[in-house]
Amino acid sequence: MLLLAWNLWSAFSHSVTRAKRMHQIPCPGCRFFTNDYRLKCTVRPGVANSEDAIDCPDYCPKTNSFYY
Repeated sequence: MLLLAWNLWSAFSHSVTRAKRMHQIPCPGCRFFTNDYRLKCTVRPGVANSEDAIDCPDYCPKTNSFYY
């Protein structure tokens, strides 16, 4: 019983940690994100919506009034 409880707690903890990491991906808030499955990002399509995009040097927020 103790082993089952430990496994359930471990799985839950891992899921929460993974969800927090995935919520750090800034792609949907970037102006280069197209939201199209064929070309997700016009600048870096290979890393769009992945963990590699967390520290993307080309990230530009959609709310930046400089580009309007």
